[in-house]
Amino acid sequence: MSAHQSNSLTQTAKQGWFNRFLATVEWLGNLLPHPVTLFALFALFIIILSGILGYFGVSVADPRPEGSAGRAADGLITVISLMNAEGVQRIVTGLVTNFTGFAPLGTVLVAMLGVAVAEHSGMLSAAMRALVMNASRRMVTVTVVFAGIVSNTASELGYVVLIPLAAMIFHSLGRHPLAGLAAAFAGVSGGYSANLLLGTVDPLLSGITESAAHLLDPNYVVGPEVNWYFMFISTFLIAATGALVTEKIVEPRLGEYNKDEASIDLGEQSMDSPTAQEMRALKFAGLAFLLIVAVLAMTIVPGVDLPGFGMLLNPETGKVAGSPFLKGIVVFIFLSFALTGFVYGKFAGTMKNDRDVIDAMAKSIGSLGLYITLVFFAAQFVAFFKWTNLGTVLAVKGAALLQFLGLDGPEVFVLFIIMCAIINLSLGSASAQWAVTAPIFVPMLMLIGYAPEVIQAAYRIGDSVSNIITPMMSYFGLILAIATRYQKNLGMGTLIAMMLPYSMIFFVAWTLLFYVWVFLLGMPVGPGAATHYTAG
Repeated sequence: MSAHQSNSLTQTAKQGWFNRFLATVEWLGNLLPHPVTLFALFALFIIILSGILGYFGVSVADPRPEGSAGRAADGLITVISLMNAEGVQRIVTGLVTNFTGFAPLGTVLVAMLGVAVAEHSGMLSAAMRALVMNASRRMVTVTVVFAGIVSNTASELGYVVLIPLAAMIFHSLGRHPLAGLAAAFAGVSGGYSANLLLGTVDPLLSGITESAAHLLDPNYVVGPEVNWYFMFISTFLIAATGALVTEKIVEPRLGEYNKDEASIDLGEQSMDSPTAQEMRALKFAGLAFLLIVAVLAMTIVPGVDLPGFGMLLNPETGKVAGSPFLKGIVVFIFLSFALTGFVYGKFAGTMKNDRDVIDAMAKSIGSLGLYITLVFFAAQFVAFFKWTNLGTVLAVKGAALLQFLGLDGPEVFVLFIIMCAIINLSLGSASAQWAVTAPIFVPMLMLIGYAPEVIQAAYRIGDSVSNIITPMMSYFGLILAIATRYQKNLGMGTLIAMMLPYSMIFFVAWTLLFYVWVFLLGMPVGPGAATHYTAG
């Protein structure tokens, strides 16, 4: 037997258990119904469970101090049944308002309107190509990962543009194209929650977090900006560790690339650098962005007695925390993307008038049909959970169990992050997973003293790090298709094995950063964000 055959057999044997594991994960994931169906079943389950527990009068002692808003006179939180006349009346009359009042819905739609202009004008694609293709050979790896993280501001753009582009760039540099694909995939998906700017995921998650916090504290406010500081610094951590994993682990394991393994003619593929006109348009878009930032900054500059200065500061404290500026941050996301996108479009020749802007917005909203359908059923589930008090009862019981086990210290977040990462293997949507788990774990961890802002930041770590190793992630099939261009016999197990080192190292590095940032340095995870929560 030749050395090559022996090595090949050994490799196959080593991959056997892993492929079986992956097949099991895929099988379990495929057993789950569509997320829309899942939320409809969850809502139905809540109705039935509330009827059973309400019949037996299940209750827990209310941990909130006397006199707190929503606290019952007898000091008990009792499960309320929806399987009676009053429950049915509440469901029928509240079905529409549950949907229209669901916090993430409006904020995501508004943000997406602005992002749509920047995307359809070609600005985001041109900016990404300029960033990656103009990087030096020495910096190309870290630039690819960094660009992947930043691309999350515009949802699927990183998957569609950057990942195939990165594979092409690595191949043109004489490096293994799958290493470029892996680096970009790690940034786009593994670093999903990190970013320098607020994106559409921030209002989406914060709205769910706020709804969950209201189970315990009806007045608690969670804005889209509450994780910005932590996610900003996380961008550089993920970019650095992603580049390190690529160059020290993934690329050496891939070895030298053999172009005979490709399923396409690699000489025909191309991804052009931005043209002179596109670069000129990017410069004017950049100037427009700086002007917008200057105007917005003026509204939060205190102590200047001039019209417009400081007009969006908190009127009671004169500070940014709790200000109309932060409460309306989604408006500024919309304006920043829409105005810079239009300026780019005018100079690039891709947008000529208001009709082009309207068409871009309409196309974007049209693509959100599935999201809106999902939100309708998720909103019912969240509302039913709140009405029945099931979320609060579970939170109180869970918090008591954590305290009994002595897991009420910061170490509880390690278990929480691991749990979120595991759930993400079968429920790949960030919003779908958080809508299910937040009503339980946000009030539970609030009861042992942690603020919703910190809980959400920890969730985002767990949700991100396992994105790149789950077949349930919506773009996993696309990544596999791109990879098979360069290695025609590549299977799902090979792709996940290639991405597993990123997932493991991201988990360790990001969790350590979380503990250092929040508990060692005592830094807030975002503007005005608290670390600890005290009832009342």
